[in-house]
Amino acid sequence: MSNHENVEKQTEGGPPAITTTAAGNVAPGGEVATKKERNYAGMEEKNEGPQHANVDMSQIQLKADDLYDKDKVDLETIVIDDVFALLQCTEEGLDTAEAERRLELFGPNKLEDKAQNPFLQFLSFMWNPLSWVMEAAAIVAIILSNGQGQPPDWEDFCGIIALLFVNSAIGFYEEQNAGNAVKALMDALAPKAKVRRNGQWLEIESAILVPGDMISFKIGDVVPADCRLTEAINVSIDQAALTGESLPQSKKLGDQCFSGSTCKQGEAEAVVISTGPNTFFGRAASLVGQDDDSTGHLQKILAQIGTFCLVTIGIFVLAEIFVLYAGFRFAYRRGLNNILVLLIGGIPIAMPTVLSVTLAVGATQLAKYKAIVTRITAIEELAGVTILCSDKTGTLTTNKLTIDRNTIKTYGRFSPDEVILLAAYASRTENQDAIDLSVVQALGDTSLARAGIKLLDFKPFNPVDKRTEITYREESTGKLKRVTKGMTGIIIELCTRNKTEEQESQLEQDVEEYATRGLRALAVAYEELLDDDPTAEGNGFELIGLLAIFDPPREDTKQTIDDALALGVRVKMVTGDQLAIAKETGRRLGLGDHMYPAKVLKEGPAPGSKHANLDEMIMDADGFAGVFPEHKYEIVKRLQGLGHLCAMTGDGANDAPALSRANVGIAVEGATDAARGAADIVLTEPGLSTIVHAIRQSRVIFQRMRNYAIYACSVTIRIVVCFAILAFTYKFDFPPFMVLVIALLNDGTIMTLSLDRVLPSNTPDSWDLTEIFAYAVAYGIYLTASTIALVVIIVETTFFQDKFGVQLARPGHPVNKNDPQLHMIVYLQVAIISQALIFTTRAHSFFFMERPSVALVAAFCLAQLVSSIIAAYGDWGFSQIQSISGGWIGIVWVWNIVWFIPLDWIKFAMRATVIKALRKRSIAKAHAEVGLVRHPSRAQSINESLYSNRTTFIRRTARRIGFKTKVSMRPEELQRFSSIQAARTGQTLARHPSRTAQAPASGVGGVSKSG
Repeated sequence: MSNHENVEKQTEGGPPAITTTAAGNVAPGGEVATKKERNYAGMEEKNEGPQHANVDMSQIQLKADDLYDKDKVDLETIVIDDVFALLQCTEEGLDTAEAERRLELFGPNKLEDKAQNPFLQFLSFMWNPLSWVMEAAAIVAIILSNGQGQPPDWEDFCGIIALLFVNSAIGFYEEQNAGNAVKALMDALAPKAKVRRNGQWLEIESAILVPGDMISFKIGDVVPADCRLTEAINVSIDQAALTGESLPQSKKLGDQCFSGSTCKQGEAEAVVISTGPNTFFGRAASLVGQDDDSTGHLQKILAQIGTFCLVTIGIFVLAEIFVLYAGFRFAYRRGLNNILVLLIGGIPIAMPTVLSVTLAVGATQLAKYKAIVTRITAIEELAGVTILCSDKTGTLTTNKLTIDRNTIKTYGRFSPDEVILLAAYASRTENQDAIDLSVVQALGDTSLARAGIKLLDFKPFNPVDKRTEITYREESTGKLKRVTKGMTGIIIELCTRNKTEEQESQLEQDVEEYATRGLRALAVAYEELLDDDPTAEGNGFELIGLLAIFDPPREDTKQTIDDALALGVRVKMVTGDQLAIAKETGRRLGLGDHMYPAKVLKEGPAPGSKHANLDEMIMDADGFAGVFPEHKYEIVKRLQGLGHLCAMTGDGANDAPALSRANVGIAVEGATDAARGAADIVLTEPGLSTIVHAIRQSRVIFQRMRNYAIYACSVTIRIVVCFAILAFTYKFDFPPFMVLVIALLNDGTIMTLSLDRVLPSNTPDSWDLTEIFAYAVAYGIYLTASTIALVVIIVETTFFQDKFGVQLARPGHPVNKNDPQLHMIVYLQVAIISQALIFTTRAHSFFFMERPSVALVAAFCLAQLVSSIIAAYGDWGFSQIQSISGGWIGIVWVWNIVWFIPLDWIKFAMRATVIKALRKRSIAKAHAEVGLVRHPSRAQSINESLYSNRTTFIRRTARRIGFKTKVSMRPEELQRFSSIQAARTGQTLARHPSRTAQAPASGVGGVSKSG
């Protein structure tokens, strides 16, 4: 529930609010006019007054046994003076030196973060099944390659290690950059605290508060640390973030307030008794534990793609073992080199790094849209969201009550402007609630609210009277006048002057008109005093006007909703507000007005309605009104049950279950820490437009990952099948080191995919691995054919020699199947066309129709320049290759261009046949299995969890500054923790007494009596 919605629902002792009566009229106070008032006085708890400790508090250095012994010191009930004595402080606060000393003793006022060793974080990039295969290949090269009088294969071993380190270095660097970008945004949200230091009030980061500090907070502030109140003026504290209690708790002098709770009303000063992990929140968090690094959907995809590649490699490695050793009787070392080619070339070693770098860069880009990603794989899931359930207040609307000047009703001689001015007189100008603020701001110049009058008496809103009242002297005439504003039913009952049946009927019609339009009514009445006594009765109140209050839609919301619909995302409004208000907002925004009250989620559709069941009703609805957090959870659950990926916005602590349940939980701007902790994405700017920007950006990121997945699987098929067939047909011994060179150049180029310019899809994205593997097989076999055809022409004919006058190292016919120049020709052909494949997989249409990023083109050109230079000058004897002439290089380039052009036609043919059939089958399967729900972030297997190290850096960053911490604790646990935490504070101070407290008497003598 949003803060605004809290304002709109009256709670006894809470801030003024507005609510509709049975007749439709609304006024501050939120009480229905016909509601029977009840006396709760007899039900209140009888609290005994505070008592002194049963020990001599002049002995400040108490032992731990004394502090825990409630027979001596009951820290829950001791008087505030004893608290000051125990904490060795006064109401003047601490000085800077003492605060620094205590900061060293107790640590910062935030939860501890276990910093990860950067070196271990770097090595984590080498810990997944794909890397294991490469590491196994390195072991094969350095250990198993010994024999037959030859030394270990140092070249291949060093090349493999270099490839692993390059991938890890790039991934580590990008993650650090993304983590820093997100941390910078999070740091901007770091809470502040008003504290008294050196006798002066200062604003500091709450992280450097210490026990004994004097702090101050007011309405809207978050309590920065556990504290005991020393001054309390009408204080009401919302502890929902800790206890789940929906109603704010009234607090009085001496009461304890907990870190993370919110001040809903009043002002207070307090002494800090515990900070950081010693607070209730900190201790409860240590009991509950941090979230585990569970496996998300992307890790499952990584695992499945990795499994596809490993199975493909495994099949052909086994085939080579049988054919080369059993069939061809290859020597041990020769056969091992052929197997190394498949292991090194077939493994998409860069895949985890490329995908994590793509997500890391994506998180940085989303940060530019003021969206903090706290679960990085949520980027991938956001791309597939089909339904967005959005709060009304603050997201679709401005969350600022506004007077609608065009609908003001007047009932006397006063004009609409004069009615607003008189209503502003009857409003607070400081420490305002939402209604007073809206009335005063309606003046334009807020100083007019007290201009030309002298305030004599002001009665603020209270839940009993449900109105405000001012008595003032008009300076121009010297007359005493009185104005009141409030709930319509209350105000009209007060009125005695010029009150007629016709006026009452008109008022009722006006209020009903407001209600049908979702506007809230606020009545204003006026009277003059006949004498100079401000407490005297006046000449009788006269109804002078009716103000319409509403929460206007944000300027960009309508266009944003249209943009969301164009992206295939349906927006449903989920609000705690009234049904009439929800419908009016829906009409204004173009959402529609098929809104239903939340009670239908339990009762189901009415008999005879057009909906056969509740699921149909939820899908048809444009929104729900009167929603509580449990309703949000039910809506998300049912939408997921219908096969939809659902995003949910929220801002309150009680929204946490729905945010956790949703595929993507979004904490809107101004959300509580509890909501941020449960969310996957935290917005730092208000409005729905940020969410739609994030959806569009997530689809760009998704397309980059999908393009790479197709490319990586295609190259695996292409390398493994191609070199296995060449080994089987020609006993072709391609040097493993050259496959390493291909892999290294490919990885350097492919990393730039994270910055590629791609078009987001206009429909929600999803991983269809069958499609990806189908494309991969088609591309892989085609590229295999391009290489085999070239080798066959060179080996079986003299076409190139005759037409272009080129020769191999060993001229003549038949050609030596393992000619070192033939190896170089195959290297160059494979290196060029394999890398060029990315331009086909990245484009929806012809490759030249969608312009790639400058980084990708530059990296490709550089890699091919290097490949061509290696082909021209690479005389490396250890790798069984020899440089080739410019003629051969030209032949390979032309050959690859000729074979590259039909790749687009293969893509179109696959899309029209195989992919079309696969999609029809998947749609039919989805309809048959709508009950299947994809839950986010749930580990499915050990294999999948092995890839989770790719996406944990955002979570580590979040924890470092206090995000992603969830606590749920029963209210009765609060008091138990309060005793323990304050006792530990005293125990620490007893071990490290301040210099001013060395003399036993000084601690007591320095204590000021709290007011």
